[in-house]
Amino acid sequence: MSNNNASAAVAMIVASTFLFSSMDAATKYLGNFLSVVLVLWCRYTLQASIMAVVVGKIRGISGFRTLHPRFQLLRGVLLASISVLAFFSMRQMPLAEFTAIIMLSPVLITACAGWLFNERIGKLRWALVTSGFLGTIIVIRPGSGLFGWVVIIPLLAMVISSGYSLITSKLAVLENPYTTQFYSGVIGSLLLFPFLMLERKELLNFFTPANVTHGSMLLLIGILGTVGHLLLIMAFSRAGTSSLMPFTYAQIGFAAMMSWLFFDHAPDFWAWIGMLMIAMSGGATAWLNIRKKP
Repeated sequence: MSNNNASAAVAMIVASTFLFSSMDAATKYLGNFLSVVLVLWCRYTLQASIMAVVVGKIRGISGFRTLHPRFQLLRGVLLASISVLAFFSMRQMPLAEFTAIIMLSPVLITACAGWLFNERIGKLRWALVTSGFLGTIIVIRPGSGLFGWVVIIPLLAMVISSGYSLITSKLAVLENPYTTQFYSGVIGSLLLFPFLMLERKELLNFFTPANVTHGSMLLLIGILGTVGHLLLIMAFSRAGTSSLMPFTYAQIGFAAMMSWLFFDHAPDFWAWIGMLMIAMSGGATAWLNIRKKP
C-alpha cells in the first residue's frame, strides 16, 4: 500500500466521521418534528437515486450488477437497522454520549475475534476490551437516572454496527463502492416503504410550504449519508480496516462539537472520561492489529 493511498484513506475516514456527525445532528433535530419512517425513507431513497445516476454515468448498466447479492442484502439490512435504532436513541440521549457507545464496536469485534476468526486474545487485548467496556459504563452510569432503559437501544445498535463494519470491509475489496452504495439505498428504501404507507396521512401533510426547512434538512441528511458511507467504503478499499480504526474515533469529538453548537449540551466530566477511555481502548486495539501484521 502506497503512502498516497494511506493518506487518502485517512482523509476519507476523518471526512466521513464529520459527515456522519452532521447527519446525526440533523436527524436528532428532525426527530422532534417528523416520524422515523419518513426521515429514514427519504434518506435511503435519495441515496438510491443519487447513486443510480452516478453508477449509470460512470459504469453503465454493468455497474448495477453485483456478484455478492447476499452480502449486499445483509449490509443494507444492518445499515437500515442501525439507522432506526440511532434515530430512537438520539431522541432520548445526547449526541456525544450516543456516539461514544456506538464507537465501542471495534472493541467488541476484538472481544469476539477468538470466536469469529479463531484468534488467541492475549491479556493486553482483554485489558483494552475491559477498559472500553468500563468507559461505556462511566458514560451511561447505570442507576444514576441519566438515561435509564434507553441505553439498551444504542448498545444494540453498537452490536449491529460491529457486523456492519465487518461486512463493509469485506465488500470494499469485492465490489465497486458505487454499486454497494446503490444497493444499500435501495434495500433501506424498500424495507421502510411498507411502514411509510401506514403513515400516508403524515406524508401528505408534509408536502406543504411550511415544511420547506424540514424538506431541505431531509435533502441534506440524504446527501450527508450518501457521501459519508461512500467515503467509508472507498477508504476501506485503500487501506486495512485495523489501520483506519483509530481515526474513526474522531467522530466522538465531532459529535461533542455538534452537541454543543446545536443542542447546547456539553458532556460532563465523567462522560468525557468515559469517552476518552473508549477512544483510547479502540485506538490501542487498532495499533496492536497493525503491529501484529508482517
